[in-house]
Amino acid sequence: MSKSISRRSFLTRSAVGATMASLGAVSAFADESPKPNIQGFDETETDVDPNAEWQPFTDRKLKVGIVGYGVCKFGAQFGLQDHPNAEIVAVSDLFPDRCAELAQVCRCEKTYESLEEMVKDDSIEAIFLATDAPSHCRHAILALEAGKHVAVAVPAIFGNLEDADLLYETVKRTGLEYAMFETSCYHDAVYASRKIYKAGGFGQMIYTEGEYYHYNDGGIDSYKGWRIGLPPQWYPTHSNAYYTCVTGNTFTRVSCIGHESKLSEYRSNQYNNRFGTETALFHTSEGGASRMIVSWDTAGWGGETGRMKGEIGAYNNGYQPLDAATAELVQKLGDLRKPALPPGVAAGGHGGSHGYLGSNFIESILKGTTPIVNIAVALNTTVPGIVAHMSALKDGEPMNIPQYTL
Repeated sequence: MSKSISRRSFLTRSAVGATMASLGAVSAFADESPKPNIQGFDETETDVDPNAEWQPFTDRKLKVGIVGYGVCKFGAQFGLQDHPNAEIVAVSDLFPDRCAELAQVCRCEKTYESLEEMVKDDSIEAIFLATDAPSHCRHAILALEAGKHVAVAVPAIFGNLEDADLLYETVKRTGLEYAMFETSCYHDAVYASRKIYKAGGFGQMIYTEGEYYHYNDGGIDSYKGWRIGLPPQWYPTHSNAYYTCVTGNTFTRVSCIGHESKLSEYRSNQYNNRFGTETALFHTSEGGASRMIVSWDTAGWGGETGRMKGEIGAYNNGYQPLDAATAELVQKLGDLRKPALPPGVAAGGHGGSHGYLGSNFIESILKGTTPIVNIAVALNTTVPGIVAHMSALKDGEPMNIPQYTL
């Protein structure tokens, strides 16, 4: 890129920057259900096209079951109970008090003591699994085998590559929809960058960064303590999405460095894991590189963020084109803010992503489209972290990563 910028180029860039101003306060967290005091669940402003209006497309209501209302209260966080094309017909949690609260929040009378009982209900068409991460794969397969479409909280699988293949094969064989609710997918920057990338506004993506910082001394309370001592790269989706959910491409090879934590939970835990931070350098399928970090034990700011840098465009707190021609290409896309949600569905937490993920899942089933974080994207976002942790245990030894396609 030339160090000097022409007046025309400067004016064009300014126009693009105004069009794509991020973090505009036009849509706020409005859900009235109880919120946990955990990073990502705070009230979040998000950038929505003020001229957009959600268009009804059917009168049909998808019959949905929800499982899980633990410390994060995730079962009610994605607006499924508020979507005009969904009806929550049953809920479940292993703890009766939590189950009762979930039923109340979702305005649902029918409850089940377990997922194993819920899947026998033939009236249920789709199930959202907000259960503990180690059970995600097993629970998803159980629901799929019972003929239910499945959405699941992150990550898709938990530290086991064989589970990834089994889940993938089950989704392909059943032909049912599978979605992973990766929140970074609908961060303002990722949403805008995805549209720009598809239009050619980045060219080949040369370098991306994703960062998930969540200080976690002592661990967040969880079912059977699964979060305590968790290998960071087993929970990689909030960072990896800054490449996979922008481009739809994959990581092919990784070298990862782990940092031995001084926090007590890393001296002894069920994973025999000593790393509180893991930094992975990935090769990408389009010939670029990505640096993705997950950290539970570093001081300072927290959050989920990232940056993208391509041949002809970059995104870092806004889009920067190489020249006027690139800027004009992106301007033709129009407004890069997120579309409107159905009436009554809040954008929610984690960067205003919750409502969009829930709505995308429901509408993909009813419209016969593919969820944005489908089985291939889910595994291509999750599996690289498992391989990265394996690399960290071998002092950064480069390792190949399995690939998944639709």
